[in-house]
Formats: sequence, structure tokens, C-alpha cells
Amino acid sequence: MVDIEELEDRFGIEGELGFTETEGDLISISVFNKYADAEISLYGAHVISFIPHGTFGVLWMSPDSFFEVGKPIRGGIPVCFPWFGPHPSDPEKPLHGFARLMYWDVIETASVATGETLIRLELNSSQETKKYWPYDFCAQLTIVVGRKLEVSLNISNTGESDFSYTAALHSYFNISGIENIEIRGLEGVAYYDGSGDELLKQETPVLEIKKEENRRYINTDADCIIIDPVFNQAVRVSKEGSNVTVVWNPGEETAEKIEDISGDSYQAFVCVETVNAYNDTIHLHQGEKHNTTTRIGLDYSMSDKSLGNARGGFSVI
Repeated sequence: MVDIEELEDRFGIEGELGFTETEGDLISISVFNKYADAEISLYGAHVISFIPHGTFGVLWMSPDSFFEVGKPIRGGIPVCFPWFGPHPSDPEKPLHGFARLMYWDVIETASVATGETLIRLELNSSQETKKYWPYDFCAQLTIVVGRKLEVSLNISNTGESDFSYTAALHSYFNISGIENIEIRGLEGVAYYDGSGDELLKQETPVLEIKKEENRRYINTDADCIIIDPVFNQAVRVSKEGSNVTVVWNPGEETAEKIEDISGDSYQAFVCVETVNAYNDTIHLHQGEKHNTTTRIGLDYSMSDKSLGNARGGFSVI
């Protein structure tokens, strides 16, 4: 049983980081520093929100999300591990792995000298994890809340057997409307469309989403920029340790089949995901580790001229 008072005594930072009980009796970390506010659920090591001061939330959270043990949280940044998507051989096992369905331990919090806040969470192999996956591992998620949000998933092979895994930082972004946005950074990149196995190439400088999209871009470590002229902002998503980027929005028809995305709420988000899967599956020998990082922040560097090329033209806040 998680003890909030004990967590507060060991890891709380006065005026900057605290622990609260949230909907569904889940435990979360609240961060409030000079750059931003953020919330992280210990269940699933799930980043719920990231709100740079003077803005609204960068991440989208479904108003219909379940906040209960045994079900994933919809929105924010789910951690997918040790498989991405359906289990490769057993459809009865949970979609996107078990990491987002378990409580993670807090092992470190710190106030950084430059004003950022660091949180480190950990999930180790156990009898419970071995019901789903037979290997020994240590997963650490390091979150740095500052002017940007940095989330790093580090997987270590702590056992005697080699293993392979797939994973993702499955980020949901808050947008004014799916048809309002453009995504830059993927021109010329090869991708698979939906469940298809034909390799295509994005020929256009920007991706405009007019329908359901599930694009699996391969062999890319490029930054993506989500431009939203109605919200008057651009969000840059950069990454390390990943060569696959997935862009997903379910569209109206598929959203109707998803229990925790109701009505037209699918129009309010787009996923730009940092992924290790497909031709970027990770293989670890005993003692080896791999780190996958996503960095998310408002982009203040783009020129007014380049922003003016977006539909309607605008300047970044």
C-alpha cells in the first residue's frame, strides 16, 4: 500500500513538489516550479499534465479516461513496455504492455539549481511482471519539468537471459482541432500506413490530418513541430534513442469504438510518439541498457515568416 505521508516525508520538496490522492484513489506527484506545473501518476509512471506558465496544457487528457487500477489512463504520456501495440503472440495480454498498468516506485526527487524539478520512478521485474513476460529487468523513468518537459525511459537487463522489447512514450498533444494543425519534420521520411505493409514516403513538407491516421515513420530521429494557429503556438517534439515516430489520431469512426474517447473529443488531440518498434526493436544482453527520451516544449525559435506559412498565419506565444 502506498503511504502518502511517507512519500511526502522522503521525497517532498517544500513549495515545489508534493503528493496527492487523485481520482480513483490513485497517487500522483504535483510539481510547481518557476517554469511550469505538472502532474505525474505513480500508477503507470504516467505524465498527466505539463503546463508551462502563461499557457494552457500542452498535453491532452481524455475527459472520459479511467483512473482505476487495472485500466490504462487515456492521454498524457503513457509508458508502453515491454511491447508496443498488441502482444505479438497472445492477444489476451494487455495492449501496449504491462508497465502502464502497475504502480512504480519513487526513487529520487530533486530541485535542480537552474530551477527544473527532477523525478525518477522505477519498476523492477517481479512475480507479477513475470505473469506477462519472463525476463528480469529494471525500468526507470526520469522526468525533468522545466521550460521543457523531458521524459526518459531507461531499460536495463538485470537477468542472465538476453531479451528483446518494444516500447513507446505515447504522447498525446492538446490541440484546438485536428483539422487546424500541421505537423512538420517528416518530409521525405518513409512510413507504413495503418496496418499496411507497403512502405510509403511523405512527399509534402507538412502533414495535415483530414482523416484517421496511424502513420509509422521509420528510420527517423527528426524533431516534429505541431503548429496550431488557433492556439497561437508551436510545440516541438524531439527525441533520442528512437528511430521510429508514430503519428496517430483515431478519426470519428474508430473513436466511436474506444470506450474512453467519447463524442468529438478525438478532434482535440494528436499523438506524436517516440517509439522503439518495428525495425527499431531493442535487443539487450545481460547487463546492457537502453535509453529512450522525448523532449517537449513550446518553440520560440521559429521566425514570424516561417510561422506565417501556416494556415492563417500567427506568431508563437
